[in-house]
Amino acid sequence: MSIKEQIEALRQELRQHNYNYYVQDNPAISDYEFDMKLKTLQELESNHPEFFDASSPTQRVGGAVTKNFQTVVHEHRMYSLDNSYSKEDLLDWEARIKKLVDGPIQYTCELKYDGASISLTYENGRFVRAVTRGDGVQGDDVSENVKTIKSVPLQLKGNYPPKFDIRGEIVLPFDGFNKMNEARIEIGEEPYRNPRNTASGSLKLQDSSEVAKRPLECLLYNITGANLNMSSQYESLEKAREWGFKVPDAAKLVDSIDEVLEFVAFWDIHRHDLPYETDGVVVKVNSLQQQEELGYTAKAPRWAIAYKFKAEQVSTKLLEITYQVGRTGAITPVANLEPVELAGTTVKRASLHNADQIAKLDIREGDTVFVEKGGEIIPKIIAVDFSKRPNDSEHTKYITHCPECETELVRQEGEAQHYCPNYNGCKPQIIGRIQHFISRKAMDIDGLGGETVALLVNAGLINNYSDLYQLTKADVLPLERMADKSAENLISGIELSKKIPFERVLYAIGIRYVGETVAKKLAKHYKSIDALMSASTEELVNVDEIGIKIAESIVDFFKVDENIGIVNNLKSVGVQFALSEEQLANQTDKLTGQTFVVSGVFHSVSRNELKKLIEDNGGKISSSISSKTNYVVAGDNMGPSKKEKAEKLNVSIISEQGFLDLII
Repeated sequence: MSIKEQIEALRQELRQHNYNYYVQDNPAISDYEFDMKLKTLQELESNHPEFFDASSPTQRVGGAVTKNFQTVVHEHRMYSLDNSYSKEDLLDWEARIKKLVDGPIQYTCELKYDGASISLTYENGRFVRAVTRGDGVQGDDVSENVKTIKSVPLQLKGNYPPKFDIRGEIVLPFDGFNKMNEARIEIGEEPYRNPRNTASGSLKLQDSSEVAKRPLECLLYNITGANLNMSSQYESLEKAREWGFKVPDAAKLVDSIDEVLEFVAFWDIHRHDLPYETDGVVVKVNSLQQQEELGYTAKAPRWAIAYKFKAEQVSTKLLEITYQVGRTGAITPVANLEPVELAGTTVKRASLHNADQIAKLDIREGDTVFVEKGGEIIPKIIAVDFSKRPNDSEHTKYITHCPECETELVRQEGEAQHYCPNYNGCKPQIIGRIQHFISRKAMDIDGLGGETVALLVNAGLINNYSDLYQLTKADVLPLERMADKSAENLISGIELSKKIPFERVLYAIGIRYVGETVAKKLAKHYKSIDALMSASTEELVNVDEIGIKIAESIVDFFKVDENIGIVNNLKSVGVQFALSEEQLANQTDKLTGQTFVVSGVFHSVSRNELKKLIEDNGGKISSSISSKTNYVVAGDNMGPSKKEKAEKLNVSIISEQGFLDLII
């Protein structure tokens, strides 16, 4: 046997032993035998570097050091899930989806593991990269660290697609977490707080050899890509197992919401027997074709929902109520609590939301209160233990003036929150607006964080976000913890942000109620900031999905001379305030005023490409047929009830080619 054949044989043998141990939990040889074979392979590869292979089992040991984790745009967006907390929530979800798809619906039920979300990319059966979820649109490349996780295959088995992404959770099993803490306590170090945060933090360690020492696991649950040759979610889980991925076997295929609820009830009790943290169940429509029919909202798939187990509750003492000022001037009351352990973390503060919530719960300083984590993330006070209320307790009097600038607060009719109207003179509002402007979903200015923004404002170097573009390296160098290289990166990051596209700039400038989705709609409709600035309230409400509240907020924003001045300053330095020529090139008004429903399977273009063509040509997409629908674009396997409804309402049904003829 040649050296190359020896190396290949050892690699194949070690991959199988690795799979047996970390995926199947059924080792065939001892740890010592495995280590000896791995050592032999390392020596052979070291002596014969011409046979290097990035997917070799020897590449798991780590050693690469990553100083900066590169930001990568996900080829397929990683959506979040809508949450449900009751049987009624699930029944409402079922009713919504049954209106949108034809025929019987099966569901795949899976446990919702509480770890760090990850997307793994494979090409020709080989591991290519691992990217964190980030904001769903882009995340950090943590490939070197994820390669050290033994349950992540570097080379797949069987008959797999040429390219795909597979999503899952990086988790830290309880046993491994406890052993890590025992070792830390033994050497006098503080123990880690909980498995989830420790798993997430592990992915951003700079030294991958340190990650390799941690007993992390990767549990996979969703395959994404083109030409996958599978028809259902349950089938995709089975195929992923065949290819060598660690896919939890708790998943179950069911035919009704009643069976979903049985699955939930079982695991609400038995989840405590699992080796990992779980916080609920994910329910997915099983058919991939029906998933395509249902599509997505701006934030989540319509075809899936998370059922969250009841949150853990604890009681503690409310020490003091303080007040925070947000970037919009909104006042948020905060409960400062006697520290208490809750769901693996120490809770010291909780939001009280607004004056109405305080009055409704009759919350007072000195009360003993019940706290839970809403969705197991944000602590909230749910009730007061009146039996423990002190005799000298006094009603909470909500503040009347801003805690920062002393301006008298206002509360508009129909609004839940009080606001500080000192828009341009209240420092937390100024800092908050600039922090929003530089955030990842907005201008994404590398090298500039929230703390640095506060330092810049407090030092008098900037008063609004347009001032950022006047900063020099000499201006920022004197700031606390600002080294020469950091200053260079900050100025460079500001300069690069001038290339950020118009829709994100529009979101970044912080018009109240204009989030990411609304900003995209407005940018597509008006195409430039000048056109938007001159739009009236009446014109704005005629734009798809723009209501009166958003329209009035936009008009009010551009009535303020200082806001106009800031926009003009940004324009003068080259920030993008219009759609690019490339974006405009493929846009027409051919379908303006027309509403389309897309149903079935298509061949010339994908469903998503078809929807993009509708929007690029000025049309509107609806998920259900109504009297306002102009066309149903029907592909193969269009549901009979949709066809019947379209015919009943005299809605035109056109083919894929018929649609393409409309936009020629």
